Amino acid sequence: HGMIRAQIETLVRAWEWQPGDCIPLFLPLHHVHGIINVLGCALWSGACVEPFDGFAQERILERVREHAYSVFMAVPTIYVRLIQALETMDEAQRQASCAAFGRMRLMVSGSAALPANIHARWQELTGQRLLERYGMTEIGMALSNPLHGERRPGSVGRPLPGVAVRLVSERGEPIAGEDLPGEIQVRGPGVFAEYWDNPQASAQAFVDGWFRTGDVAVREQGYYRIMGRQSVDIIKSAGYKLSALEIENVLLAHPKIAECAVFGLEDPTWGEVVAVAAVLRVNATLELEELQRWCAERLSAYKQPRRLRTLGALPRNAMGKVLKPGLRELFGADA
Repeated sequence: HGMIRAQIETLVRAWEWQPGDCIPLFLPLHHVHGIINVLGCALWSGACVEPFDGFAQERILERVREHAYSVFMAVPTIYVRLIQALETMDEAQRQASCAAFGRMRLMVSGSAALPANIHARWQELTGQRLLERYGMTEIGMALSNPLHGERRPGSVGRPLPGVAVRLVSERGEPIAGEDLPGEIQVRGPGVFAEYWDNPQASAQAFVDGWFRTGDVAVREQGYYRIMGRQSVDIIKSAGYKLSALEIENVLLAHPKIAECAVFGLEDPTWGEVVAVAAVLRVNATLELEELQRWCAERLSAYKQPRRLRTLGALPRNAMGKVLKPGLRELFGADA
């Protein structure tokens, strides 16, 4: 209970929750985003929560136009759906919806990386600069862009009050400088004590009192930028460590690509090569050679896609995260 209290109090202070706030709740309550960031913070501060049975898009947009909410929290896939909805509305409805979103005091994106093009398009439509943050069930929220101040696209900000964050190299050495990748490790009152009935996993999760998140980031002018999960988002190719998230952001600018997931596939020559699973826009076709020609002007040679498959949809979990291990198996089946 002390851990939960610390997590909630940190966010209530950092994001200035007030009794007059109102927020829609459509995120799952089995996840920290819904149960802590939305419900817990609202109840703690005496704010209003309007629950929905999932993301009831039309009804939520109606309530947005009624100026029902001051705070809004969602995952990137929901912002993608909202952008699509706004772009297909009639002019009067779009203007009313965008203006209503623009009046909210805080809009947050989390639980998965927010593509830079979605961040930019949302700001273009609504005037809102989405606040990105970083956390997980074991630690609550650890990093956040500021409520007041510069919010950098692609960055998850700085450590929240009361949270200690460090980056650690593969050799286990703390990284003091900037622009060097390392594992995010966290310490503070919001960090959990142990995994239930699993002492081995608990022991492996901590080093000298620091929780090992398994996520890799770099510091850039004090702000943290997530490179991805060590297990699926860091591609080791030809001696380089590549960020799948960085490559995804570039590929999402391709006019034929609607969604994509990038990951590494084993290769006897390079260790791993860059693989892309892509969902194309309506009636589009795309071959690997065409994609490579487009990427040649935008990505270094060692970051070039070497494998491509197009799919009707990317597999995702309940929070909108792409299930990359399953995609890797799909590529392996026809390797």
